[in-house]
Amino acid sequence: MEFGIQIEPQFGFEYTDISNIAEKGLDNGFGTLWFSDHFMLDADSTDRVLLDPWLVMTALVREFSDLRVGSLVFCNSYRNPALHAKMAATLDVLSEGRLEFGIGAGWKKLEYDTYGYEFPGDMTRIAQLAEAIQIIRSIWLEDKANFDGEHYKIKDLVSFPKPVQNPHPTIWVGTMYGKQHMLKLTAKYGDGINLAWAFTSEQLELIFKQLDGYRKDYGRPEEIKKSVGFWTSVFEDETDMEKAVVEGAKKRNIPLEKYRERIASSMWGTPEDLVEKLQAYKNLGVTHSIFMFPQEEEIKQIEIFGKKVIPKL
Repeated sequence: MEFGIQIEPQFGFEYTDISNIAEKGLDNGFGTLWFSDHFMLDADSTDRVLLDPWLVMTALVREFSDLRVGSLVFCNSYRNPALHAKMAATLDVLSEGRLEFGIGAGWKKLEYDTYGYEFPGDMTRIAQLAEAIQIIRSIWLEDKANFDGEHYKIKDLVSFPKPVQNPHPTIWVGTMYGKQHMLKLTAKYGDGINLAWAFTSEQLELIFKQLDGYRKDYGRPEEIKKSVGFWTSVFEDETDMEKAVVEGAKKRNIPLEKYRERIASSMWGTPEDLVEKLQAYKNLGVTHSIFMFPQEEEIKQIEIFGKKVIPKL
């Protein structure tokens, strides 16, 4: 199992913060930094730095020679698929093959409206994503790419250099809910699936069975890679964890037992708890686990996780 750290630029990270997290992560067994793709947290985010993930990833791969970077996930609507293909191939070259390419249909209507993007219905955005993945793959693999779809068209498109990775970076399809339309899209066009941020191993077992069934229906012989993202808090012992649970419920004005239910599908617990949970995901074939630690607690959390969880998996 490979271990990654999720960065949400919309939460207000400076580059030095991200660089420090990357360095600490590499020292503690985390090989990849993953980034979301947003323009704002909310309509009142006038006091937040929000760095562009493409440019941050480019800076990181030049700063750290052994760090992989990934998108969790790029919004298809924000860039033309041909541009996405060019940018990703360029970053794969600059990083010497260290890019994980995640892409999704998009969902945050506020950003679309504020930045002037059309926000079509769910099924239209999913159809656009399906076409985009086909275009991106064809541009990476073919000397001249052509595609005549309902939403996108390219003709005799020439794009070099090609990605370094053979045959190309993994195309991860992101879905927060694991609904059937996205599972079918992933089974037909994706290389991997990412599910985030709160799935139990029992829920994932059912989703993966459905995904594999669709894959077989489409006649694809290769397995779909599996990655999962987790809201994560690791505690030295039960006492620290119980204190955090009580404080969390009080802060959110939620009954304690209801809050316990809410965090049950997250990666909360002592190192021993997390090892047990992650082993269950590993047994389901999850190859990439991605952890979103509490902001401003990342360094401490990474150290505990790296020393007490990763070595046991």
